[in-house]
Amino acid sequence: MKIIFWTKALLILFIFLAKIDTAQSQVVVERSNEKAIISGNQYYVHRVKKGETAYSISKAYGITVEVLIKENPPAVYGLNEGQVLRIPVKPFTEKAVSEPLPGKRQKDETKYIYHTLKPGETVFYLSKSYGISENEIIQSNPGIEINKLPVGAEIAVPRRDFMIEKEKFSDQEQNYVFHKVVQGETLASIAEKYGLGLRELRRENRSLRFPAVGDLVRIPKSAITVTQEAEKDTIEPVAEIPEEPVVRERPVGYTAINNLSGTLNVAVLLPFYFKENSIRATIDSSKSLKGRKIYKTINREEGWIYPPSLDFIEMFEGILLAADTLRSLGLNINLYPYDIKSDTVELSKLIRSRKLEEMDLIIGPVYSYNLTKIASYAKKFDIPVVSPVPLLNNSSLADNRTLFMSFSSLAIAQKTLAKSISENYDHNFVFIHSDTSGTDRDVKSFRSAIFSELSDKIPYEDIRFKELIFYNRSKFGIDSINRLSHALSDQVDNTVIIASEEAPVISETLMDIHGLSKRYKVNVFGYPFMRSIENLDPKYFFDLDIMLYTPYWIDYSKKDIKQFNADFRQKFLTEPNETSYAWQGYDLTYYFLSGIAIHGKEFIAHPEIHNPDLLQTEFDFRRAWPEDGFENQKLFLIHFTKDYDVKLVDKPIQE
Repeated sequence: MKIIFWTKALLILFIFLAKIDTAQSQVVVERSNEKAIISGNQYYVHRVKKGETAYSISKAYGITVEVLIKENPPAVYGLNEGQVLRIPVKPFTEKAVSEPLPGKRQKDETKYIYHTLKPGETVFYLSKSYGISENEIIQSNPGIEINKLPVGAEIAVPRRDFMIEKEKFSDQEQNYVFHKVVQGETLASIAEKYGLGLRELRRENRSLRFPAVGDLVRIPKSAITVTQEAEKDTIEPVAEIPEEPVVRERPVGYTAINNLSGTLNVAVLLPFYFKENSIRATIDSSKSLKGRKIYKTINREEGWIYPPSLDFIEMFEGILLAADTLRSLGLNINLYPYDIKSDTVELSKLIRSRKLEEMDLIIGPVYSYNLTKIASYAKKFDIPVVSPVPLLNNSSLADNRTLFMSFSSLAIAQKTLAKSISENYDHNFVFIHSDTSGTDRDVKSFRSAIFSELSDKIPYEDIRFKELIFYNRSKFGIDSINRLSHALSDQVDNTVIIASEEAPVISETLMDIHGLSKRYKVNVFGYPFMRSIENLDPKYFFDLDIMLYTPYWIDYSKKDIKQFNADFRQKFLTEPNETSYAWQGYDLTYYFLSGIAIHGKEFIAHPEIHNPDLLQTEFDFRRAWPEDGFENQKLFLIHFTKDYDVKLVDKPIQE
């Protein structure tokens, strides 16, 4: 009787669960009216509701599940209520596109290789054999439990589109003209502009998968001729490939700085927050009496400084010390500080006043849109403008020939890192990032640069490369470290690449690697920003024996460093820490003013002729094209050793 009772109970439970499943599967999906433009393409923004599935959503939007997962890679692991999906906009029909059943899938031989599984073959084996990531294989086979397929089953493997040889342009290519990429352009938009098919354009530019601002795209002249005759007014004229910028010979040693003369005017455009610093009292409402807040006026201490201005006050202090040093060498310097914050109001007023026309150097502003505005204005008068802080990208340099970026952009760091990473060509590579939507241009360009360098060293099919999307511990908990463990190899050395500047991605990944470092041989590479993360235990850097690229290096044993600290302490009653902008303020002021004083206008066109001994950096300014501005490409390689020392690696990192 008991057996019959429990059998009936289980049967009722199964029926109940089946009804729940049926009810959920019948949820009507409402198409979203919210749209967004991503990488030049239009998408619906769909928020997943309870009961919606990948199949029901794709059916509602008239796309296949494969397309949905391709556009939203995390969907391969299932959907969560509230998750945001991007759905490509396309004409809808009332009858949704039917999804081919597993095992009866429509084949696309142009995109996939259809591999028949043999005994012992796994997803890892296929990823290694075909030179792609395991994730790409999983995403290409939606609706299939890929790790449970029987021998003889057919699995779709994406055809790889990375090329082994890097494309190099030549002035002798008479059958082509060249298009210079501007902000917001993609290969698709460029192809459309010149009436080319995207596939044809990619074939002509095999190494240029994700063009950056300033890159050259090769266009067949035959296509241009046809297009121009048909639509003469719809495209901009295309020039032949421009000449490379002329580079003068660099000094072998340091440039001697002594016996200077003349007078130079310097405008300093920084967010000092003069108004905010002038407010010397605040209202304290932290206390209450019988439920009513007590408001009390508190006078601020004499030495109080408005926090957002502190970094830039320290930078100005470094500028003042550099000016004092140069004055002692005979140069007369007039400093004109201006409070230029994030808005354009004060900067516009300053430009209209015409006070900047008499300047020999402009330091700042710190925000890209203000920087571009002032650089465009200053180039009319051949006044050099220096960006004194790191920027998100180097787009401001385009057509601003007198603009100087004193910090390397992420693109320079990626290029340098890719070269170092390729030295470990026989390693197992794990590429970690947080780009769940697959739209981050920085992630794409870094991945492409790494493959380009690696494929110069070994055949593409020998590259071991796995891609891992980062999710914080709240999503995977303890399984977070297991995901990384499954990507590492115990047969060969591993190189883990953290392609992110997000503090949680870096810190949690380093913690996981640290926990696995006793089981696996691991090398870690990351962006220079990694060194700046606060509250990250330094032991991870030392225990993991990390080598890191950084824009600055301070040798506290040097005489001039000791002198700078002593002067700073005497004048400002404190010492700057290693990351203080005071060092940068001193170095760029000393570099530019001494360069102008010694070389005049020639220095503005050819900064490479000047090489003074600086405190924490070196300037290696280069420009991509003759009318563009200059970007500092110098990065130092430092080593965090296991005996808890930090050393400068004497290794050339530039071409």
